[in-house]
Amino acid sequence: MVNIKWCLGIRNGLELIEQNKNMSYSYLEMAKESLDMIKNVSQSKIWKASTCYYTMYYSLYSLMMKIGIKCEIHSCSLEFMKQFLKSFYSENEVELIKKAFDVRNNLQYYPDKLMKNFDLLNIEKGTVEFFVKTKSIISEISESQIDEIISKLREAKE
Repeated sequence: MVNIKWCLGIRNGLELIEQNKNMSYSYLEMAKESLDMIKNVSQSKIWKASTCYYTMYYSLYSLMMKIGIKCEIHSCSLEFMKQFLKSFYSENEVELIKKAFDVRNNLQYYPDKLMKNFDLLNIEKGTVEFFVKTKSIISEISESQIDEIISKLREAKE
């Protein structure tokens, strides 16, 4: 299990960068492309899980780019979401992307592990809503909200 302090200190972990609207837009486009592909991979559990997860992850990362946060460690990005984006995402949405992360990992790295179809169906249902909500957050987040997030992240580093 990761924590924010570790994520801020580790190479490729959480890092403050200049806000990048172009990269934010690019990741949102990647999320949309992944979302559009879900119906094409419906016969494969592993590809459906991966496509759903990456739709949500690229959406989240688009928001992170808009805020000015870079991270190459997925579990750190998810922990950032949980701790610093509470006013935007519900606990259920945090759990949804974490569940998608776990299901994708299990199918990819532990193919003999049993997975409940129920989990994948719930993830697929929630993926569209997650994308739409994140897109809305990106367009509505204010500079003062961004400043507050960055300030709290800097405090966590100390």
